[in-house]
Amino acid sequence: MEAKAYRWTEIAPDRPIALLTRRMVKGESIMAARVLLEKGCQVATHSHPSEQLAMVMSGRVRWTIGAEGDPDRRELEMGGGEAIMLPSNILHAVEALEDTEIIDILSPPGAMGVDSQAH
Repeated sequence: MEAKAYRWTEIAPDRPIALLTRRMVKGESIMAARVLLEKGCQVATHSHPSEQLAMVMSGRVRWTIGAEGDPDRRELEMGGGEAIMLPSNILHAVEALEDTEIIDILSPPGAMGVDSQAH
């Protein structure tokens, strides 16, 4: 594989769900996505085999970690400059409390949660 440089602004965006725009770069064993969530955007509870590092660049979100009814289920609010590491197959959801930019890193590359709720 050859090294390649990208500009986020030159990558075609997609809108898999309402209030969410993303641009993605995929390699053989890692993927990065610049995700813009408008206030009120809700990514439904889901899991995926990829590990996910989500870096909140700006804005504010509420993560929900765990299954409904699970005593270990918790909510976590995060803002710009904070990150969360989500292990493989952990149930999670996110809601944008204000307009938010997140950089998601997934390894290995694979479907993101919004892909399962796309219209």
